[in-house]
Amino acid sequence: MNDMSIEDYLAHGGKLTSPGNVPARYRGELMRLMASFVDSELAASAGFAEVINDAPGIKSRIAAARIVLEKADHAERVLTIMAEFGADTARYEGVHPWAARAQREADIGTSRRGGDMRLSVFHYPLEGWVDAVVMNVLQGAAAVIQLGELGKVSYQPLAEVFRAVTPREARHAELGREGLGKIAATQEGRAAASRSVAYWRPRVAAGFGTVGSARFERLKRFGLRHQPNEALLADWNAQIDALMADLTLN
Repeated sequence: MNDMSIEDYLAHGGKLTSPGNVPARYRGELMRLMASFVDSELAASAGFAEVINDAPGIKSRIAAARIVLEKADHAERVLTIMAEFGADTARYEGVHPWAARAQREADIGTSRRGGDMRLSVFHYPLEGWVDAVVMNVLQGAAAVIQLGELGKVSYQPLAEVFRAVTPREARHAELGREGLGKIAATQEGRAAASRSVAYWRPRVAAGFGTVGSARFERLKRFGLRHQPNEALLADWNAQIDALMADLTLN
């Protein structure tokens, strides 16, 4: 079967199950997708590791530590699939500055930096516990929406991994919302949280990618995307608007 017939098969909802029958262009896009997820999870894990000691109590510390552990585990699961495609996974065994961050007021848009493929939001630093909770809430909601999309990718083994990690990522977001609810219970907490929301919301939004992306149609033909960036972003904005109203953080 030639590449075009496989691409036609994918365009009509077909699934692939092993590296051996994957077209070169499809492989390139799949590897990019996986690398972005792995690098983002590792960068997120490293970032939250640095705020564990800022947590106000034992339960909060446990929640932060769980996020650090499980995000690293999610990265490892996808990295295992990358290895099946011949990816150089040895670079992940060495020391990489996953905790490195840009200046707080930098505006890097959607650009990738530092020699890895993390989403741009993971290049920004956390400033204390309230800031970390807000970021976790906003990015956690985005992650669940994005994983809903990724759980339908046409490479079946990867789709199964994404579906398996989604409940844990959803729990991370839930832990964040619980923490934010406690913070927003005081006037001082609401003020601090509102400042962090104003900072993080546009940076998390950038992680959904460009509206009207030219790459979307190609990814859709490969069965690697189904809903455009703007649809996912609109879903996220609606969820965050509702949450901000509930917590009077508008």
